[in-house]
Amino acid sequence: MTQTIVIKIGGNATNNLSETFYQQLADWHQAGKQILIVHGGGPQISEWSTKLHLPVSKINGIRVTGPETLKVTQAVLLGLVQPLLCQHLANHHLPAMSLNAAGVPAIQGDYLDQAVYGEVGQVTGVNRNYINQVLDRKIGVCAPLAVAENGKLLNVNGDVAAAGIARLLSAEKLVLLTDVPGVIVADHVVDQLTQTTAKRLFKAKVIKAGMQPKITAAFDALKNGVKEVAITNELKYSGTSLTKQVTI
Repeated sequence: MTQTIVIKIGGNATNNLSETFYQQLADWHQAGKQILIVHGGGPQISEWSTKLHLPVSKINGIRVTGPETLKVTQAVLLGLVQPLLCQHLANHHLPAMSLNAAGVPAIQGDYLDQAVYGEVGQVTGVNRNYINQVLDRKIGVCAPLAVAENGKLLNVNGDVAAAGIARLLSAEKLVLLTDVPGVIVADHVVDQLTQTTAKRLFKAKVIKAGMQPKITAAFDALKNGVKEVAITNELKYSGTSLTKQVTI
């Protein structure tokens, strides 16, 4: 059975990906693994929202998304971040294809809580046949935009989207690539993290809002069949592995 790897990268990371990152992608692709990259664009969305005098607000790390902010989000993700990422992959001789560009909804979703977050979604399904067809030949690149049953587009937190997609694709591995080397507690990277420990660190406000949805999403993926989950700043990671077995 073909193994699938889902990688989430943030908006800032698209311009700062290392040669090690591209080499690892090449190695995995040559080994016949399916690779799907889910990219965010948070800093760029905030920057353009500010320029357009739109409110920039997050609740527990989730961006509050009104109708105008949703338009900015779509424009930034599909018009700026994704083309740049695909160009970087092409420059490294990696065959990439946008899953958002074919007019086929790759991700299905529903409102997270419209009264609280606005046009924000959660992943309820994926077009598995379409995604597998793409990943059999190319590295898939996907923005975290889900399509609701009524056809409306919804903004999904990138980490939440990546974890949901990994779960629904029965992925072997989920890597949440970030700009820090892992989950940091008391100035050092935690090697392994359990859900029980994570909840305790949330409650004590040791782990801040930006990392919380990342960790919550990662444990959701782990609980639902993804075999290996890591939060790190490199694909060949020595970051934080999430586990249900090991207590720290």
